[in-house]
Amino acid sequence: MQNPDPKREMLRHAIATLAYRGAKAVRGADDSFASFKASKTSRTPAQILAHVGDLVDWALSIAKGTETWQNSPARTWPDEVARFHASLKLLDEYLASDDQLHASCERLFQGPIADALTHVGQIAMLRRIAGEPIRGENYSIAKIEAGRIGAEQAEPSREFD
Repeated sequence: MQNPDPKREMLRHAIATLAYRGAKAVRGADDSFASFKASKTSRTPAQILAHVGDLVDWALSIAKGTETWQNSPARTWPDEVARFHASLKLLDEYLASDDQLHASCERLFQGPIADALTHVGQIAMLRRIAGEPIRGENYSIAKIEAGRIGAEQAEPSREFD
């Protein structure tokens, strides 16, 4: 991108934050965690992660001006984790390009991205309920940077119990 748009770059940082927090929430979870139910009416972690993938795909379709929504059925846990990162990669690549953005960065953040962050928090909470907690972290000093959206993330700077 010739002259990066500061709002677009902030949105890319938000996506990198989603990738970092999402990777932490799913890392090391046993495959059986995918089907854990906190109650009779709650979604399973795999269903939540499928929804997150749908949200990221929706964000990309909004950005491209071809807004579409899908309700994907949950796949296996490893497949959902891979889809999460693959969807983020496609969205980040689009935002990093010179391609036209067909919606405001604010709309993309307040809708699909903020919703996805909420659902990643649900997965982290379900890890604790299922007896597979992740450690808390001071995310304000985490090494999060635009473009780092894969499963391999920086080591936590400061974790706590």
